Amino acid sequence: MKVQGNLFAAMETPCGFERFDELLQHQGVRIERIVSNQYKDNPPVWYEQDGSEWVVVISGNAQLEFESGRVDLKAGDYMLIEAGQRHRVVSTDEDEPTVWLAMHWNSAQTSV
Repeated sequence: MKVQGNLFAAMETPCGFERFDELLQHQGVRIERIVSNQYKDNPPVWYEQDGSEWVVVISGNAQLEFESGRVDLKAGDYMLIEAGQRHRVVSTDEDEPTVWLAMHWNSAQTSV
């Protein structure tokens, strides 16, 4: 299987919105690119996913909120969001699009 692309191609996203592009789905793992263009979560939308998610900020920055508090992420920062952990994106960079890489999988397969 040959899968090839560029994380920074076709990033057009209207101001205030997010764009989700699936890059790969293979053996229970889904990898997607997320482009957040000056996104602000209003009204708040809480996510509580069945599977785990690992995210890394490629460019820009973001603020996530969990029931335990807020987390600031900048380019290069990554984190694991366990299955069932309520979270939301509070806001993203106001000067440039925030580009994320996210990996999703069934939580029964998590090994840290």
